[in-house]
Amino acid sequence: MTGRFREWLEALGDIFWIRPSLLVLAGVVLGEVAVLTEQAGLTLPGVPRAWIYSGGEAGARALLSAVASSTIGVAGTTFSITVAALSLASGQMGPRLLRNFVRDRGNQLALGIFLGTFAYSLVVLRTVRSVDETAFVPHLGVTGALLLALACVGTLVWFVHHVATGINVETVIDLVHAELSAAVERLSRGDGEVADDPPADPPFGAAPAGRPVTLAGQGYLRAVDQAALADWAAGQGAVVVLLARPGAYIFPGAAVAEVAGAPAGEAAEAAIRAAFTLGARQAAAQDLEFAVRQLVEVATRALSPGINDPFTAIAVLDRLGATLCLVAPRRLPRPTVVREGRVVLHRQVTDYAGLCDAMFHMIRQSAAASPAVLIHLLETLGRVMAVERRAERQAELLRHAGLVVAAGRIGIADPGDLAALEARRPVPPRPGR
Repeated sequence: MTGRFREWLEALGDIFWIRPSLLVLAGVVLGEVAVLTEQAGLTLPGVPRAWIYSGGEAGARALLSAVASSTIGVAGTTFSITVAALSLASGQMGPRLLRNFVRDRGNQLALGIFLGTFAYSLVVLRTVRSVDETAFVPHLGVTGALLLALACVGTLVWFVHHVATGINVETVIDLVHAELSAAVERLSRGDGEVADDPPADPPFGAAPAGRPVTLAGQGYLRAVDQAALADWAAGQGAVVVLLARPGAYIFPGAAVAEVAGAPAGEAAEAAIRAAFTLGARQAAAQDLEFAVRQLVEVATRALSPGINDPFTAIAVLDRLGATLCLVAPRRLPRPTVVREGRVVLHRQVTDYAGLCDAMFHMIRQSAAASPAVLIHLLETLGRVMAVERRAERQAELLRHAGLVVAAGRIGIADPGDLAALEARRPVPPRPGR
């Protein structure tokens, strides 16, 4: 699956109305099928006749009208509950986490079931005719409306439970952590270009200087079709140097890449523009730090004076530590892409040091006066160090441990708390480990 296609799928998930619209369409189609089946005189094999609605046209109209009016009212209630949940989540966990609630399939499906039942009832209701109008009662359609109404009752009960658990901070943290783990597994898989170990010899040389390429538009860089760009550069005998990576904000007229060795400047600019996807929001398809920033935002908001919830920050640190343990046996992407033994693309990537900086800097700064969070941060670094085997990564973890101790010495006034903090400082691994 290409990065552009993955970003397109992610963008579809951000559109709240797609699933409800499909369910409304399904309700319309199902209603038409039920009416046509009744008009054709067909029956449902294996279904007892007693289970099928057998009343007259007045009862059918009353029942269908009741189902339609009640489901559209409940749909408005579910929408109001969703908006209230979004407002609560925005105030406590940050507005950027609203994306996870908008993308939630449960919220979309619940609203779609109510709206689909409403559409189904209307489609069937329009076919009910009295004796004066050539009597017709869609018994199968009315029975279907009864079944859908019962399904709506169950959906409403489930939806209340889903919203109540969905706004729980632990649930939100787990959802974001699952997205981060998926990004780690997706972006660090070996494909011949994903080794971050420093080789014995200089890698492939410094990135060459070339003609700058600018974009007229602006917005967040959501995805780069790096494979297509590398293939184009290999075919042209050029070298492309990307000056921005997914997650960065692109300014209009600013250089986003440099191209060296290309014969035609306009062709190079067209290839770069075709490979870039901009948007109003960041995306997780190619940005490893996207979910990290979401988790860090939850922790820093929890540590603000207005909330003062160190337990939430500790829960975030547990997930960040688990992510680093997941990264331990993996190799992060290299900043170069090779085609036929020649470097054709230089790109900006997230290395281990940058990943740790994104995880711990802001939390450490916000928790400078919170001994409990700083102590747990040191414990997390120590547990990750016990799993990590690479010396350069262990050195990075020790660097952050030193920054935590230094912050504690400045922000912690109680000598006992400071002593407890320093006692948990990770010990450097023994040589030859």
